[in-house]
Amino acid sequence: MDNPVLSVVVAIASDTTSPINTRHLSPCLAALAKQAASPAMEIIVPVPAGVPGIAALRKQFPDVLILEFSDLRKYTGRGNSREHHGALIARGFAQARGSLIALIEDHDIVAPDWGLRAVSAHAGPFAGIGGAIENGIDRPLNWAVYISDFQLYQNPVPKGQTHRASDANVIYKRAALDRIRHVWEQEFHEASVNEAMESCGEKIAMAPDVVVFQHRQALRLRAALLERFVWGRSFGAWRCAVIGPAQRLTWIVFSPAIPLLLLSRKCVVAVRKRSNLGAFFKALPIITVLTVSWVCGELTGYITRHALPRRARTAGTTTDSSQGLL
Repeated sequence: MDNPVLSVVVAIASDTTSPINTRHLSPCLAALAKQAASPAMEIIVPVPAGVPGIAALRKQFPDVLILEFSDLRKYTGRGNSREHHGALIARGFAQARGSLIALIEDHDIVAPDWGLRAVSAHAGPFAGIGGAIENGIDRPLNWAVYISDFQLYQNPVPKGQTHRASDANVIYKRAALDRIRHVWEQEFHEASVNEAMESCGEKIAMAPDVVVFQHRQALRLRAALLERFVWGRSFGAWRCAVIGPAQRLTWIVFSPAIPLLLLSRKCVVAVRKRSNLGAFFKALPIITVLTVSWVCGELTGYITRHALPRRARTAGTTTDSSQGLL
């Protein structure tokens, strides 16, 4: 599309526990293609080279720009890491041409008017607009995974300025991203990008009517537990890169108390929102074990200071050899 207003980068986020596939991409792209009164929009999907099903996806969605990359340093191909996600998103952002650049995940199904509302929300002065995220599959495990990730973005969310926006549903002004390009050019991390924008005097806001629905297909508890561990380890390793040794030691010492703290917060948020309380309490036992798995992964990240396990860090050119052995 010539002169798109909105560039939508779709990140594959559902490949942590298994080899990457396109299971979630097809319904995600179909929802984007059916947007009502859509602005001029381009869709970009950055993926590792050789993903099964890409050829068929290109035939199904000929207008979607699917970019394959074979030089990802942190891609193991075995589904035991999410470290390549940031690099893929950065590659997608670099190819975007719109004055607005959106980021969603492959298991998102956007609301029919998502694009129109995303552009309308950017009529104001905000550099970034975070949208609401809802659960789209009514099963206890799906609710548990959704709440573990996105409870804070469940409607009702307050409209207006905020300090956070999820990378599963966020839209940035291109000009604001360009001013901090050095922050995301190699790898995109939502916390670093949002913090850099605010340090430059920019503001981020929430728009509760810019909605996506999480559709995690064929979820299994074992895979969800592994995913929580891998993501927790990734977060712990990332945090080690931005905090000092004393803070790292503090997090290691107090890690056993973190599950109780996180679960208490989730209960408070659920009661405050008064939304799907029945589903929340039905899913609470699963939320508890998922939270414990996350904290175990986070603690592992603090101790090792690496997101990738040893076997992945020493398995050849697809990993980041600069990370060392521990």
